[in-house]
Amino acid sequence: MVNHPSTGNMHLTIVAKPKKKQEKVVQIDPTTYAVSIKEPPIDGRANDAIIKSLSKYFSISPSQIALISGHTAKIKVVEVPDHLVNFELLPKQKSLF
Repeated sequence: MVNHPSTGNMHLTIVAKPKKKQEKVVQIDPTTYAVSIKEPPIDGRANDAIIKSLSKYFSISPSQIALISGHTAKIKVVEVPDHLVNFELLPKQKSLF
């Protein structure tokens, strides 16, 4: 995890897996998560679904997650507030639906 002390936020790498049957988040390593979503990568729908899935996984509001880079790529970087997420207590994998 890349900690940015000036903002109090963490940058995480996300591996997007669109058009999957089951939506889930899997922690690959401390800074990388694979996010499987049902939405196709069309008109930002997959990005919105990734933000929604991450918000459920981290138990925070979608508005507290920012997509920093990778808007049209499978590898993305998101920013989450580290003071709201206890990374040590998160499960390694969580099915969302």
